[in-house]
Amino acid sequence: MNQEQPVISVTRVSRAFGSKTVLKDISLQVNRAETFGLLGPSGSGKTTLVKLLTGIDEVSSGEVQVMGVRMPKLTMLQQIGYMAQSDALYTELSAKENLEFFAALYGLRGGNRTRRIGDVMELVNLQEHLRKRVDQYSGGMKRRLSLAIALLHEPPLLILDEPTVGIDPLLRQSIWKELRSLNNQGTTIVLTTHVMDEAEKCDRLGMIRDGKLLAADTPAGLMQATGSATIEEAFVTYGGGRK
Repeated sequence: MNQEQPVISVTRVSRAFGSKTVLKDISLQVNRAETFGLLGPSGSGKTTLVKLLTGIDEVSSGEVQVMGVRMPKLTMLQQIGYMAQSDALYTELSAKENLEFFAALYGLRGGNRTRRIGDVMELVNLQEHLRKRVDQYSGGMKRRLSLAIALLHEPPLLILDEPTVGIDPLLRQSIWKELRSLNNQGTTIVLTTHVMDEAEKCDRLGMIRDGKLLAADTPAGLMQATGSATIEEAFVTYGGGRK
């Protein structure tokens, strides 16, 4: 892939469910090896946009391209690590069985599969709970296992919907450190958040409110454009100043 070509290209995308329009004429690009954050309150349309990027849902109008391929496209699943807002886990199985199931879906086998399962469980600090049934996991542990599954096949694109909700601050720090390291290795990351200190860690941010993209820039650029001292101030300014 040409390095200059954006990994994600969203062109004039709208999504309606019946008479309710959830996303309105959104255009944005995400470049290779950057962390792009979607910042907005609950109900702003972040999760709907993420589902369009992964190909789980289809646009009502406009176009989504991922790595030059028009979405949705089933073959692109191998290229994307997706962590949904609600944990998509088989709770009657152990963590190991969940990981083996998803590894098989992604075509991981043998020693490579075993190595990757060990690596991702270490990252999310769940090694000791590998053989425990998922229905015995706490909410935070389930979030961590979902992240481990998203990282399992070392995809070039990670799409994470509120990945650190319910995760303690210390572990959150180590997860962000890993995301940075993945960026440095060329992985592109898109994540949604409504946590301001996480928003500041992103290379660029798209501010979404009421289904509209209000602005997209670096955190510093957004603060400068609004004369704000913090991202939170900038977000409030955009939200209040433009309808």
